[in-house]
Amino acid sequence: MNYVFGPVPSRRLGWSLGIDLVPFKTCSYDCIYCQLGRTTLHTVQRKEYVPVAAVLQEIETKLKGNHRPDYVTVSGSGEPTLNAGLGRVIRDLKKLTSIPVAVLTNGSLLHDQNIREELAMADVVIPSLDAATIPAFKRVNRPCGQISLEQVIKGLQDFADMFRGRLWIEVMLVRELNDGEEEIAALAAVLKDLPAEKIQLNTVSRPPAEAFARPLEREQMERIAARLGNRTEIIGHFAGKVYGDGSQQDIEREIVTLLGRRPCTLTEIAFLTGLHQAEVTKYIGRLVAAGHIQVVYKEEVYYRVRQ
Repeated sequence: MNYVFGPVPSRRLGWSLGIDLVPFKTCSYDCIYCQLGRTTLHTVQRKEYVPVAAVLQEIETKLKGNHRPDYVTVSGSGEPTLNAGLGRVIRDLKKLTSIPVAVLTNGSLLHDQNIREELAMADVVIPSLDAATIPAFKRVNRPCGQISLEQVIKGLQDFADMFRGRLWIEVMLVRELNDGEEEIAALAAVLKDLPAEKIQLNTVSRPPAEAFARPLEREQMERIAARLGNRTEIIGHFAGKVYGDGSQQDIEREIVTLLGRRPCTLTEIAFLTGLHQAEVTKYIGRLVAAGHIQVVYKEEVYYRVRQ
């Protein structure tokens, strides 16, 4: 099994070498907008879901490749802080390379002091906070039953107070579900006191887990960004350099050719191309945005060449 994927283009981190520390869709949330689909293992239990020794060995091999990524990013196909070996991974990464280490997390477990201390070893931590009212939190994030919004906000505040690296907070907005006046006012009140370098405003841009998760218009995003203060930026398209070997175009061409034969799920595309599922979502997002393929919602999410 591959635990390391990429480098892949990231809208926030340039070229990112991804590390996956949990099995596909093992998460403490079941977010309606998730590009990887619905959560299949909904849990808050920490354990070594994938072998840390194997992960580190694969990272070491990958770092000997031709392309030096801008970041090594712990993210993948679920919530990485669920892996009890997270601290060891970050600590050993810092010994292996001078490339900065970033962690993408939904922030749901930051109430745990051990997790805060493990994450504090990273260079960049990007936790999410999509809602500051309980109804919106439940609608959008669908948290595991043991998680409360109060716990999430307090954990984020405690981490922000002790972290000495770069803290960027992501807010994912979904039309008519967490973008109302009450929801934005509550978010602004929580975020104004957090010592974060950036507030990164995002909306649905890749095919979501639920068809009813719809994006906001640019004009509304700009109004909300203004409400959240001058640290706020709207996440745009990938702006990094494109490597000259054509590999990105070749992968996209291969996916389009595959879908020209028959519609496939994300899992099927990953299996047939040999790519990691988190990596596939990056290319699918680009192809959907360009109008080359489209999303079909049945019992699962399928992709096909646009008719």
